[in-house]
Amino acid sequence: MKPDAAGNALPPGSMADASNIVAMLGPYFAVVAIVCLVVLAFFIFCWWKIFSKAGYSGALSLVFLAGIVPLIGPFICLGMFIWFAFAQWPVLKGGGGQAPMKT
Repeated sequence: MKPDAAGNALPPGSMADASNIVAMLGPYFAVVAIVCLVVLAFFIFCWWKIFSKAGYSGALSLVFLAGIVPLIGPFICLGMFIWFAFAQWPVLKGGGGQAPMKT
């Protein structure tokens, strides 16, 4: 039997082995990864609609996928967000894009 941190003997087959802990957490991480992918897809879909309603190509929302690139990705997303906030929207200029939606 292996002693634990307090010096107590652990029974064989306990969850003290790191490989057992990793195997136990595998399904948890799989569920978290699937949920993250669904949230990312919904995020891209929402930004696609926002860019389209502003008169830009909805494909600009795919730039937000750069957020997964370490170090520089978040800055690309932040720059895109700031640009979009202060840019002249074609739909407001009347110069193309989609017509404003009637409410």
